[in-house]
Amino acid sequence: MGDPPLKGCLEALYAAYHSRDFVHPDPVGFLYAYPDPLDREIVGMIASCLAYGRVRQILKSVSWVLAKMNPSPSAFLHQSSPRAIFQTFDGFVHRFATGRHLSFLLVAIRTLQRRHGSLNRLFLKGFSINRPTVEKALNAFLHHILDAASGGTGHLVPLPDRKSACKRFNLFLRWMVRRDAVDPGGWEGIPTSLLIVPLDTHLHAISLHLGFTLRKNTGMATALEVTRRFAEICPRDPVRYDFVLTRFGIREDLDLDTLFSYLCPLSP
Repeated sequence: MGDPPLKGCLEALYAAYHSRDFVHPDPVGFLYAYPDPLDREIVGMIASCLAYGRVRQILKSVSWVLAKMNPSPSAFLHQSSPRAIFQTFDGFVHRFATGRHLSFLLVAIRTLQRRHGSLNRLFLKGFSINRPTVEKALNAFLHHILDAASGGTGHLVPLPDRKSACKRFNLFLRWMVRRDAVDPGGWEGIPTSLLIVPLDTHLHAISLHLGFTLRKNTGMATALEVTRRFAEICPRDPVRYDFVLTRFGIREDLDLDTLFSYLCPLSP
């Protein structure tokens, strides 16, 4: 299955770049400081929800939020009233997100962790091993968050059933489900084979270059198509190469032109 020369190329990239040495400035680095899965899933939600815009601003915003919640984000949420949470983050701004949007999200996380024990357990309630991907479970999970937040999260929480690729939440799932040198894991019960690639503009450009899609948009249909193509190469882990491919164009020392020249003999 898949293209053997392309798989060899991707594995070479994986061996060279799938390392914590290349994590900065990726927000996954925030998760490493939290060994408790309850803390880590909160940090992952914050870091992924704010993972849009300029990288420097993302790191600044996530750092500011976590500084208010340390040393244990879970303990902070469960020891704070909703009113106190809103007061803590009053004045926060990250591009289009305000302190109110963030506070609605955090109060929803607080409610759902209390109700279900963890966000992992909540996700599993809508999950089925018999479905081709986590799309349906992700959709149910995000509806639970929106309901618990009374719809107050603004654009921080998208929905796949509205054709969004849900890049930031598929990134969150990659962080929490996979467990290796880069992705710390922490969630149980979800096979890596059912994950969906976190399709952003960088990975979309790479996918177009490889002929994995002809679609010009980055919606859910495109994300699923690209995921299927990566699954032909690595059925047990279609998001295996997401981190290494997205280093190019994100890190200042690695650009897309360099990657494309490396992949050129393998592209259609």
